Amino acid sequence: MTALALLLAVAGATCFAAAAVLQHGAITGRVDLRALLARPRWLAGAGLAAGGAGLHALALVLAPVSVVQPVGVLAVPLAVGLGLRSTRPPARVVAGAALCVAGVALVVRTAAAATPDAPADLGRFLLVSGTAAAAAGLALAVLAVRTTARARCVAFAAAGAVAFGLVSALLRAVFLQFGTADAGTLLGATAALPAALHARGWSVQQGFAAGPPAVVVAALTVGDPLVATALGAALLGEAGGLGAAGVGLLLGAGAVAAAGVALLARHHPDAAPRPTPPTPHDRHTPGEVPT
Repeated sequence: MTALALLLAVAGATCFAAAAVLQHGAITGRVDLRALLARPRWLAGAGLAAGGAGLHALALVLAPVSVVQPVGVLAVPLAVGLGLRSTRPPARVVAGAALCVAGVALVVRTAAAATPDAPADLGRFLLVSGTAAAAAGLALAVLAVRTTARARCVAFAAAGAVAFGLVSALLRAVFLQFGTADAGTLLGATAALPAALHARGWSVQQGFAAGPPAVVVAALTVGDPLVATALGAALLGEAGGLGAAGVGLLLGAGAVAAAGVALLARHHPDAAPRPTPPTPHDRHTPGEVPT
């Protein structure tokens, strides 16, 4: 089952990488949902993203969050290759992608060595994880609107990663406790899923508007497994017996992956701010003083 889950997660990561490149290419300037819905390229990307999410969800049914979630980091080198298919990626971009993959791979290796404990009940999981994710996502969104374009791209993508990490951990929690949780708690969990997915989608599109797809994918696929693994460790009993050394190793792996995201954001050829389309007040003839 674990091998099948990993194959599904790899297929999902491939879908996410292709979706990122397609949707980024369809966004020019500000995000206008009605305009995007009329663009086949964006719709194709949305379809691939939905397919990737379905494959990812199925993988989570078959294996723990800490095993499945980090596989999504494979989308980073795929997005770099697809986004720069006509040119050779700069060495620092390759190094950034490699750091992302290495850091998340170390997270997988460390988390896989843990001994599962009894998970928290679904009601407690929903309350604690939902509150923490909402606070972190809101803080990142506020940071995004108050900073430069390069940092805005990473901050919006990180907010999306928090939301999707919550979705993944919540799906796993519902699967583990479907037969024991009360109906009201299951209903609350079901209602939280579309809300978190909507927050993830909005944040990701804002990230595409501010920077290249490889940077958005890197921030997503690094932040997402770190959030999901942290929730799995703290509330789903997936990190029993790690001890202080194991926790330190997880934090170090997260720092390596974050350094990779920073390298991509700084040195990706398409990381320059995108021009904002002119407004009617901006359009004037040469020599005319706009009013």
